Amino acid sequence: MIDLYTSPTPNGWKVAIALEELELPYQTHVLQLSEMKQYEDWFKAMNPNSRIPVIVDRDAGGVEGDLTIFESGAILIYLAKKTGRLMPVDVAGRMAVMQWLMFQMAAIGPMQGQAVSFERYFPEDVPAARKRYHNETRRLCEVLDGHLANNEWLAGDYSIADIANWSWLRSHKWARVPTEGLAHPKASVRWWRRGLNCC
Repeated sequence: MIDLYTSPTPNGWKVAIALEELELPYQTHVLQLSEMKQYEDWFKAMNPNSRIPVIVDRDAGGVEGDLTIFESGAILIYLAKKTGRLMPVDVAGRMAVMQWLMFQMAAIGPMQGQAVSFERYFPEDVPAARKRYHNETRRLCEVLDGHLANNEWLAGDYSIADIANWSWLRSHKWARVPTEGLAHPKASVRWWRRGLNCC
């Protein structure tokens, strides 16, 4: 059994989707981030960075005791390796998945996250900052769009890379980033068939 400590955010969705796709038994513990539960000592003992998601695998296999993992990308890699699914075993295929996973972790997530912050939460309007993060998020969406123009999935077959990027792309409206002219992240046939159709 896996305990998932999470909240309804893009990073939280990533792990929940993976657990569902992999059909792993898990129990969800939802944190109310507005109540600052993530800063309480019991949670910081699992993730000193006070961020969701965190998993605790009670059946890690070969590991003495429970295995606690934080950082959504690390969790996705662990779950893929644990099950032998959603990531190829060959080096080239694995690196293709890792590249697009890191693209989300290092680019889409931080840029869109800042776009949301300056659009919705910053105490004063900073037009230059809003423009910068909107424009960069849009550019990154165009990178995805261009790749999906010729590929049904981001890295060969459906993988944790698709899960990670879609989880952020689906919330572009929250950041008020326009997607006009971006056909492929929304129209990619397999993303739609998979149910990933709310972006």
